This record gives sequence, C-alpha cells and structure tokens, in this order.
Amino acid sequence: MNKIMKSNKIILLGYMGSGKSAVGTKLAKQLGISFVDLDDYIENREHNFVSKIFDTKGELYFRALERKCLEELLITNDPLVISLGGGTPCYYDTMDFINLKQEVQSIYLKTGINELTNRLFEQRKMRPMIAHLGDANQMKEFIGKHLFERAAFYQKAKNQIITDDKTIETVVTEILSVLV
Repeated sequence: MNKIMKSNKIILLGYMGSGKSAVGTKLAKQLGISFVDLDDYIENREHNFVSKIFDTKGELYFRALERKCLEELLITNDPLVISLGGGTPCYYDTMDFINLKQEVQSIYLKTGINELTNRLFEQRKMRPMIAHLGDANQMKEFIGKHLFERAAFYQKAKNQIITDDKTIETVVTEILSVLV
C-alpha cells in the first residue's frame, strides 16, 4: 500500500507565493480528490474575507478560527489536498498536531527569497501583507525576515519540495514521487 492510500489528507505549506494553491489544485485533480484552500474555507464558513476578519476581530481571533477550521478538515473521512495559509504552521502546536496524524502527509513547498520576490512583486497590491512594499529590495528584505522566523515551523513538515524554477507540473510529479 502506498502513502497515497495510507494518507487521506495531503497538506501543503509554505510562504505566500510558493505555489500551494496552484500545486494543490493540480495535485488534487491528478489524484481524483478534492482541494481545499484553508483561507477560502474560512471565508466561506464565516461569510467574510480573511482580511476583514483580521481587521475587525484581530489576529488572535483569526488564528484560533484558522486552527479550528483545520481541525474540522482533518477529522473528515474525505481524502483532501489542503493548502494552509503561510502563517498557519507558525501558531499553537499546529505542525506537531498535523504530523502526529498518520493519515496526513505534510509537504513544505520551499521557495527561495529571490524566486518569491519575483513571483510576488507584481501581485503585491492584491496581497495586504505586502501591499505597502514599494520596491523589490524592500520586498526581498521583508520576505527574508519572515522566512527566517517561519523556517523552523515549515521544516517540521514530513516532506520538502524545492519549487524554485520549476513548473507546477514538475512540483506535482515530485510530490507524487514522495507519496508513492
């Protein structure tokens, strides 16, 4: 029996711009299972945008809600590919909680600072966390600081795939190879 059969949940984690949603959508389609973006799940459940939840109820409320929603997804019997928000692994004992579940495979989509800067710079106006950054050097510094803070959490994933200079299809193929 391969890991795909043993795991009924595949969790993708990493920094914004690492490709979690794009890879997750394609991976789920290839496996014939559903894809859930945790932020979308929260927005549908709360009938509100994540940014509005942050603004009106604060980050602590959001992080508790995010954890509760992740727990809801993990207790279902449905096989799923789930993409986490970039900060999700960094709160509470989330990575330990995920990794203790034998039916869950966690995969860190590791992307370098330069690649993330290239991917995110033109999208910055659509991403509230980086919208204020005026140039690529500011973005590179911001991303570097965040990656430094988050690396210890991300590296707890059971698997790691480097995404720099790779197509979505290549990353999906590499994920499938670690799941078999």
